[in-house]
Parts: sequence; structure tokens; C-alpha cells
Amino acid sequence: MTTRRVLTVSAGVLALLFSTPVTASAYPVVGAPELTQNPLYTVPALPSISCKAVKGTTKASTTAYLKKVVGCLNTAWGKRVKDFVPAEVTIKDTYEHSPCYTGIKVSGSLAAGCNRSVEVQLRSDWIKAKSELPVLVGVARAYAGFVQTQTGISEAWWALRYDGEEAEMNEQTHRFYQQADCLAGVSVRSLGRTARDWGRLLSAGTPKEYGKFIPKWYGKPANRLAWFKTGYGSGKPGACNTWKAPSPKVA
Repeated sequence: MTTRRVLTVSAGVLALLFSTPVTASAYPVVGAPELTQNPLYTVPALPSISCKAVKGTTKASTTAYLKKVVGCLNTAWGKRVKDFVPAEVTIKDTYEHSPCYTGIKVSGSLAAGCNRSVEVQLRSDWIKAKSELPVLVGVARAYAGFVQTQTGISEAWWALRYDGEEAEMNEQTHRFYQQADCLAGVSVRSLGRTARDWGRLLSAGTPKEYGKFIPKWYGKPANRLAWFKTGYGSGKPGACNTWKAPSPKVA
């Protein structure tokens, strides 16, 4: 058996996943209760938070907005996660010096959960954006990574073992990132934001430079959107247990 170390891809992975019966998982997650039975899934819905974050179109106002949003999310999640430690937020012009840097240079803005913080590469696209929603969804998804770290999910995912099959590793990677999409939906609902097209906003939050990796890391856009809407619709972290979902739902 092999422990995951890097994200790799395999031709035909999606074909394998699509051929799996709807009621079954090609690679069920076993022996990892931190993933399948995490205490996070038993907490009530996140409370509604009055988050009066106002995004301007200057670097200073956008910086203040980002800090306010992370503060609001800390308030919401802090009421539900045991032994919660608030996320810090780091805003910089370039993300490349972060310990969580993927090695892929991103030209636009980027938010990422890194250990116990939310790190933001702030560029003109987010600064000049007149709508807060693309920025908010990007930050909420990064914050989801922080929640996964805080609750032991990230560590348990990295410790998963697989039998040398890239398809298995890719499926579990989809479970991890689509869970982040779902938790982002929970967060956005808690802050009381609404939108007509969450799919477009979810896609906008993913850097274009990640293009060829999107289906390999994150899975199908339709599934990502479905999980985001599941989290948003319920407001409950327990709705985001992707680790028990049938394979087609996390393809």
C-alpha cells in the first residue's frame, strides 16, 4: 500500500468513475473515522451572522473587507467547532513565498487555506470588482480548507492509503475538495448572501492557471456546484460528508 504524496492523474479516471453504479463507491473510505464520522458532522447549522462587510474598489478597502469577512466566518464557525482557534488572515501581493504554494504562478487574486490561516494574494481583479460575491466565494472556499485543517480532516486525508491506483487517489482528492465546496456553501449561507448563479461564482474563484488540473483535483463542475448548493441549502456541516458519498457524486 502507498501513502499519497503528490496529486497525479490518469487517463480514463473519469470513465472509471462514471461506470460505477450510483449506489456504490468504487473506492469506499474505510478505517478513517476522522473523515467518515468526524464530530463536525454532528454540530447544528451555523448561526446567521450579520456581517456588514462592505467592499470598495481600492486596495485599502478591499483589504479591510477581506479581514472583516474572515472575522465574520471565525464568529460563525467558532460557535460550532470544539476547541476552535480563529483563522488568521494574511494578505500579500504575491503568494509564491507561502509554505502552501503549489508551484503554479497565478496572475490574478487567490485565496487559500494554509495550515491555520487564510492567505490571500490580492491583485487588481479583486480590488476593482464592484460585486463582493466572487471575492466572498473565493474566501469562503479557502476558509473551508482552514475548517478541514482545524477538525483533523486535512491530516486524515493526507494519511489515506491506496493500493497504487491513481483512480482511487483521484477519487479521494475529489472528495476532499468537493467537501470544501460544500463547507463554503455553509459559510456563505451563514453570512446571508444570495446569488442567481453560484456555479459561475464558484468557477470564478478558481485561478485560470489551474485550468488543466480542475477536473483532476476538483472533479466535475456539476458535482462541485451540487455540493456547494447542498451546503448552502442546509447550512449544516453534516451535509458535507463527501467521504460516504457514492462515486458518481464525487466524480
